[in-house]
Amino acid sequence: MKLGLNVEMSVLARRAGFALSAPLVFVIALAAPVPGRAAASAPVLVQLRADAPRSARAALVAAGGTLVVPQLRVWRLAARDANTTIRTLRARDAVSFVERDRLYTTAAATAATVPPSDPLVADEWWRGDVHVDTLTPPPAGVPVTLVDSGVSFGHQEFSGDTNLVALNNQEPAPLGGVHGTATASVVAAPVNGVGLVGIYPTATLRSYDASLGDGTQLPASEIAAGIVAAETKGRSVINLSLGGPNRDRVIQAAVDAAVRSGSLVVAAAGNSGEEGNWLSYPAASSHVLTVGATDEADQPASFTTSSPFVDLAAPGVDIPVASALDNSYQSESGTSFSSPMVAGAAAWLWTVRPELDASQVAQILRDSARDVGTPGYDNFTGFGILDLAAALSAPSPQPDSAEPNDTTSTATVATTRSRATGTARGRVAPFEDPRDVLRVWLPARRRVTVGIASDNGVGVTLAGVHATGTKTSLSLLNGKTGRTAYLTVTPRAGVRTALYSLKISVR
Repeated sequence: MKLGLNVEMSVLARRAGFALSAPLVFVIALAAPVPGRAAASAPVLVQLRADAPRSARAALVAAGGTLVVPQLRVWRLAARDANTTIRTLRARDAVSFVERDRLYTTAAATAATVPPSDPLVADEWWRGDVHVDTLTPPPAGVPVTLVDSGVSFGHQEFSGDTNLVALNNQEPAPLGGVHGTATASVVAAPVNGVGLVGIYPTATLRSYDASLGDGTQLPASEIAAGIVAAETKGRSVINLSLGGPNRDRVIQAAVDAAVRSGSLVVAAAGNSGEEGNWLSYPAASSHVLTVGATDEADQPASFTTSSPFVDLAAPGVDIPVASALDNSYQSESGTSFSSPMVAGAAAWLWTVRPELDASQVAQILRDSARDVGTPGYDNFTGFGILDLAAALSAPSPQPDSAEPNDTTSTATVATTRSRATGTARGRVAPFEDPRDVLRVWLPARRRVTVGIASDNGVGVTLAGVHATGTKTSLSLLNGKTGRTAYLTVTPRAGVRTALYSLKISVR
């Protein structure tokens, strides 16, 4: 079955010819059945500006608003109460954004059930494919956090597992926790004599249940709350085996907060390859490690969404997983399972190499991926298929730890009034990280020079002066008044990724 995004009939069911009388599995799907459509009656999310007056909060409380993601200053309003209140807030210049609280829904399809008494490691073909089958996992270290539909803690695969931690109340069986339990087993099913073994079986696994009701709907606000809940616990690898056709600003704000605090966010690329191949978010967002799906022949799965946002791929066809419906196991398909493989591998790598930052972990996974198909990058598998053994021995790349710094409001401080010279290093990529913004102090009547070196070439702009190349510089003479300006670094046209270092000097 295609799990994770836009789920219709499963790949497995189509191949085997199963009827809908087979066991039903509920899986994370899309924010709306038609791309771009949101119900007019859906609640409204309002993010207040950081400098919003107290009266703005009072107006929201008076209108029956609920503070749903406090760390992001995001409130939820009933649609019927929204218009007047939002006009009031805009008049006070108190609003950052307003959008519908879209539902990330679920869908049902068939699956093949495997008898629970059968050890399934021999059926986990993917273990050899990503070269984890001969490795010994480290003890629990950097945790993996699932923002999903919850986990069945009573499933025989996880019963008594002290490494499994609930970040909030988990949906009850039998409906809640189905998709989350499946993805959890791919990450961290322990070596316990039953069922499966996950990619990092000794991992600390945290579960945030972002679903409502029967576990088949996930509001954007709950997904954002889950990401923030993970971020507040310290650095982790956050897995999002979910997505939708719209770019939700509340989810993007939560992703940015997690990245800023040092976490790595991994997301399923989507399952729209046979259905128009439309982009899925947050996989198509910046600062997210995006994972496509491959089959046993190392070919892109027919359903995997291809796009220039894909970083790498991992097996996603006929993956044995734990089923919360009947305490058994099933074989499933979807980028929902490719993503947690990469998330578990990232946590393993980070645990044994704790000196790395999140940007370096992500880059090592890209650099060490096993290239397939046409040599080099492609939109189906990115830089290749996950190879954990190669990642563990790969050299450390240049860090890019100041992210996100894409706008003037999130700019990295490069120089100040008291420190007018400085250096900076980073990485830019047209889809993952399209620009870096640095705040620079321009002293009065002084010439500021920026020297740039890059492996593949970047463009640099400061106060209207621009330079492009692998080794170049720009220079400007400031006027009578000292001022703050913003230096922007972007990848040169046609470049997939570019490392850079720059030096700012004053004379």
